[in-house]
Amino acid sequence: MRSTYGKIWHKHKMPPILLKACGIAPELSAEEKGEETKNSSGTPKHVTHGYHLVEGKTAHAMEDYIVAKTRQVDDSELGLYAIFDGHSGRDVAKYLQKHLFENILSQPDFWTDTKAAIKRAYENTDDEILHEVVGARGGSSAVTAILADKKKLVVANVGDSRAVICNGGVAKPISVDHEPLKEKDEIESRGGCVVKRPGNVPRVDGQLAMARAFGDGKLKKHITSEPDIFIEKINEDTESVILASDGLWKVMSNQEAVDCIKDIDDAKEAAETLVEEALDRGSTDDISCIVIIFQ
Repeated sequence: MRSTYGKIWHKHKMPPILLKACGIAPELSAEEKGEETKNSSGTPKHVTHGYHLVEGKTAHAMEDYIVAKTRQVDDSELGLYAIFDGHSGRDVAKYLQKHLFENILSQPDFWTDTKAAIKRAYENTDDEILHEVVGARGGSSAVTAILADKKKLVVANVGDSRAVICNGGVAKPISVDHEPLKEKDEIESRGGCVVKRPGNVPRVDGQLAMARAFGDGKLKKHITSEPDIFIEKINEDTESVILASDGLWKVMSNQEAVDCIKDIDDAKEAAETLVEEALDRGSTDDISCIVIIFQ
């Protein structure tokens, strides 16, 4: 089996030891070797996850951070997965890696009103970031997924990192790309504007290429950190879940990503394959990818 970090040291990439030292990629835990679960028919399923990150060819250092681990909370086993794609620095993404799940799980109504708890935790974490981490510049997108007792998946996101689930070979997005043009009316109602210059993508106030994000204090009056939230049941048709930063989604459709790994049983290998395919297709951005496989 190839190492999780086996391909991170690419010809233009950061070496594995530096990725670990920077805290960008978490250490593998024993639980990541696999877990038994059951689908709705009662047949045991095996759940594994793997991840892969590469630094892009842009002028800045790696700004992506991830979470990929399992954790026992009360009587439940939770799989915690997240992609944090920083911009204008790595401080916000790094803070999210350390604090966002802690803030979510500490909400008193997490088990009784999960959506409200996640929304509140996102808002509270953004307030912490704006007051303690960054000022006018620096932010991050986020997509988080919580797999509860291998039966239910709760996904939340702000920005353009995306989650996709595969049921019976068919890809289905379970997050929303918060693009400025899609939320133009809301941005303008807050006093902002969406500007598209020749040869560039639409940007909030001509600066930010997403309508929602953590941080970005200079633009906070015109954007939000309110997440969209999806809840999916895991059943006998569930084959995989992919979380990835926009460095992957800029060059691959949801169905192309699912098809790319349909014959791969090893989650780490699947994540590596997706990243390598994105590179082969010309992606120059940082790329982070987490794959969860149900067998």
